[in-house]
Amino acid sequence: MFGMSEIAILLLVVIVLLGIKKLPGLVRSAGTSSRILKRESREIRDEDDRPIEPVATYQVKSEEPLPPRTAERTDPGGPTGPTGPTRPTG
Repeated sequence: MFGMSEIAILLLVVIVLLGIKKLPGLVRSAGTSSRILKRESREIRDEDDRPIEPVATYQVKSEEPLPPRTAERTDPGGPTGPTGPTRPTG
């Protein structure tokens, strides 16, 4: 019957005949996408080649322990609470 190459040629002819008006836009879009893909892959490759900068670290200047935490808490919302005044539930 038909092989893969004949089917591919037939599909190509049908696409060209039916989409002749849109073909330049499709080719332009494919070219733009290809350039973007190449540029991004080049940037990623160049980024991998850059030396890694040292990260700032904190140093402990004294060996004195931190003061203990207290159990008291401050109310963030004041007298009405954090979400506004409370309503009676009764």
